[in-house]
Amino acid sequence: MIDALFGSKTRVKLLHLFLNHPGQSFYVREITRLVDEQINSVRRELANMLSVGVITSDTSDNKLYYQVNQRYDYYLALRAIFADEPIDSVHESRAAEGTLSDQYSEAIKEIAGLRLALVSGVLVKGSTGSVDLLLVGDPAAAKVKALVSLIEKGEGREINYSVLSYDDFYYRLSIRDRFITEIINSKYAVLIDKDNVLRQEQEK
Repeated sequence: MIDALFGSKTRVKLLHLFLNHPGQSFYVREITRLVDEQINSVRRELANMLSVGVITSDTSDNKLYYQVNQRYDYYLALRAIFADEPIDSVHESRAAEGTLSDQYSEAIKEIAGLRLALVSGVLVKGSTGSVDLLLVGDPAAAKVKALVSLIEKGEGREINYSVLSYDDFYYRLSIRDRFITEIINSKYAVLIDKDNVLRQEQEK
């Protein structure tokens, strides 16, 4: 049934492999062994999946490695079909709310030392940002790690996050640093802004 729907038994096996091992890379001969299919068929399907963005590739030690693209638009939908373990349903409210900020805002606000926190990227519908979570201030590393784990569990994928000191952030903002400019030029939701620095920026 699924083979017919997705057009190829090899493709189905590859999707099952990649979507059950997010964050893990495989090289071609390893993949061929794991899915028990002919190498030419595997190469053909990998090329197809790569062309539409389902997977990404990278070279290391003279080998080409492939892994699932967790930022692919339909990653969660495919994972819901092919992953052996169900994903927490937190992300399902996105369609209704347009953002996941409410689910995580309380956890973020409980972290001492934060002066600014915003979500973007995969955490905000319609955002094309490459950074999903930006924390500014002096938060405890253990608290940040726990927060990121909470969000990744709820999202069913890894997120890109960054922690900056307030001085570093403000300096980067003042010189129109590329990293900060990319974040604030994409769609985002502000969860904490104790100094109203982003509001002031928007009013300029």
